[in-house]
Amino acid sequence: MEALYAFCVGLLTACGIFLTLRGRTFPVVVGLTLLSYAVNLFLFASGRLTVSGAAVLGTSENYADPLPQALVLTAIVIGFAMTAFVVILAMRARGDLGNDHVDGKLPESTGGDRS
Repeated sequence: MEALYAFCVGLLTACGIFLTLRGRTFPVVVGLTLLSYAVNLFLFASGRLTVSGAAVLGTSENYADPLPQALVLTAIVIGFAMTAFVVILAMRARGDLGNDHVDGKLPESTGGDRS
């Protein structure tokens, strides 16, 4: 199970970094969201979760740690608020600048219209 968690965290991180390095705002927002999901999954997996064990029944050494679960719940709420803020900020930048490029500049045309 740990290998599956590690693979998923690595995949989410790789996709998030790839999308964050794009030049347009929507892929950057999706990339940052994927990075926050990767961190949430990493924190959640660090809480000694078991597949068939109950959360609080049994001896104390078998308890799942509630702190990572509380941190992930808080991170989900904060991540949703920050994603909403960044989307509104991107929409405002699109309205003010007329494009959705991260640097605010139009891309140089590499062919086609040569006036």
